[in-house]
Formats: sequence, structure tokens, C-alpha cells
Amino acid sequence: MASTSPTIAGAGLAERPRRSRVPARLDLLQSATGLVLALFMWGHMFFVSTILVSKDFMWTVTKMFEGYFIFGRPYPGIVSVIVFGILVLFVAHAFLAVRKLPISFRQWQMYRGHMKVMKHEDTTLWWVQAVTGFMLFFLVTVHLYQMLMHPGLIGPYESADRVWTGRWWPLYLVMLFAVELHGGIGLYRLAVKWGWFERGDADATRATLKKAKWVLTVFFLVLGLATLAAYMKIGYEHADRAGERYVPASVQPGAVQ
Repeated sequence: MASTSPTIAGAGLAERPRRSRVPARLDLLQSATGLVLALFMWGHMFFVSTILVSKDFMWTVTKMFEGYFIFGRPYPGIVSVIVFGILVLFVAHAFLAVRKLPISFRQWQMYRGHMKVMKHEDTTLWWVQAVTGFMLFFLVTVHLYQMLMHPGLIGPYESADRVWTGRWWPLYLVMLFAVELHGGIGLYRLAVKWGWFERGDADATRATLKKAKWVLTVFFLVLGLATLAAYMKIGYEHADRAGERYVPASVQPGAVQ
């Protein structure tokens, strides 16, 4: 009588290798964290660029995040909580992404050969994203740590003094280009990978998405450079009073309400 044991050539079927879903789940987590961070990046850019409207407007938006208009006084700790959440997401995204980078010289050689042979723009964009991501791991961590520890030092004068007198502008300048390139490419690759906005012709959709990516990248770079220049100008003019907090005339003691 033949044996009913699930064995093939001496190997039990129960011992056969199974396909793991872990890589797919990690990919999904990487995509999700990247999407949240990219959208936050855009929102953050609009927030800091309020200085281009006026100092009072920037102060108002800052105090809104601190709960001033709800509690009647600012609570900078609210900003720290938000920053901590973003820091956790950022570190998680970095660890999820680093597993795809070439980790040996041989892997690097293989990738370079692949990129030279194919000469495909998307392959080059991936490399730009990898390099800028490596840069951001250091630049963004420093920036978020400063915001986490000093959430009350955000405002028209406070931010401008940090940029100019505190000499943070070189870091912000490099970080601006790195984050906009990395985020823009990342969103483009997410849209292509998951088939967002695809309408029949995949090549046409990809070309449209690529144009949109560059339009958005240029827009946010111009907005970022104008914003950084505005803070540098205010910081330069305020250098002899560095450390002074900005208070709108409407909320100063004795102001007519």
C-alpha cells in the first residue's frame, strides 16, 4: 500500500519554502510613510512661506499650531508632539528604504552597469532619490531635533534669527534642494508603482506624471528660495536685537482691540 505521507524525494512538503508576504508589507509601509511625509513637506512649506505675506500672518499661523486661539495662551509643547510624530515616521521610512540600497561594492557595480546600459531616466531618478535620501537622514534629523527641543522659538523674528544669526541658512539651503528632489521623485515613483492616475496608455500617463513632478519641484524650489531669502533679510535687519520675540502691534499691551 502506498504511503500517504506528504513526502517527495525524502523531503516533507511541510518543510518546503513558502513565499513570504513580509517584503510586500514592508513596501506598503514604505510607500505609506513616504506619502505622509511628502504631503507634510508640502504643508510645511506653505506654513513657513506665510512670512512672504506678512510677519503678522506668520505669527498668527504659528500661534494657531500652539493652541493660542483655543486655550487663550500658547502651548509650544503641541508643536513638540507633532514634530516627534514626524520624526518617528521619518526614521521608520528611512529604515524601510535603506534595505533597497546597494550595500556592497559588488551591488553598486551591478547597479551602475545596469544604469549605463539601460540609460533610462527613471533608473537615474531612483539614484538621485537614494542620494538625497541619504543626505536627508542627517539634515532632517538635525532640523527636527532642534524643533523638538525648542518649539517656542518659531516666529517671524525667532525663525529669522535662527536662520541668519544662528547661521542655519546653509543647512536649510542644502536641505531645500534635497527634500524637494527626493519628495518629488518619490511621489512620482509612488504614482507609477501603484498605478495612480493611469488611464489606459501607461507611457502617456508616465510622461504626464513626470512633467507634473518637475512643475511641482520647480514651484516648491522657487517658493522655498524666496522664503529662505525673506527670513535671511529679516534676520539680517534684526541681528542687533537677536533673541527678541515678535509680538504683533494688535496684541501688545495697551493696543486698541
